[in-house]
Amino acid sequence: MAGPTLTPTCVWRITPDLVVALDDRFGEPVDAYVNGSQVWLRDDGPNGLTIEWRLHPVAGYQRPADVGTYEVFSAVALAVATGATPPAPPDQLWDGLEAFAAYGDEIEPAVLAAAVTEALGIAPDASGVVDHAAVGDEWERSAGAVSILDALLRQLQP
Repeated sequence: MAGPTLTPTCVWRITPDLVVALDDRFGEPVDAYVNGSQVWLRDDGPNGLTIEWRLHPVAGYQRPADVGTYEVFSAVALAVATGATPPAPPDQLWDGLEAFAAYGDEIEPAVLAAAVTEALGIAPDASGVVDHAAVGDEWERSAGAVSILDALLRQLQP
């Protein structure tokens, strides 16, 4: 019987500086979801390896009423960068960021951490390998009432 599939990953806890760095370095997400996730696909890995950068929503995510699904990130990032009042504080929308090889390509966690630190300009808070299926199952069972970032960080603790 095969064990879980482990994926090298890096995670950052949400901060205003993280939101601004994502906007400055990556621009608009390539996709946004009703559940609050924001996604960038970029060739930031070694030899152009595609990295998926996913901003994970807080448990029980609620989109600000006056902002559309595809405008949430840009509206919040612009407000934070300019000192304006955002539609909602970043930590009420997202728990943090995760970066991993987008298509299951093999990469060592330390190599991934170095590449994503260079791309984003901020070192991750944790890195290692995680079982995405277990995290997804927990999130689905709870109907989105658990923190994906917390589940990832529990797996990344030594």
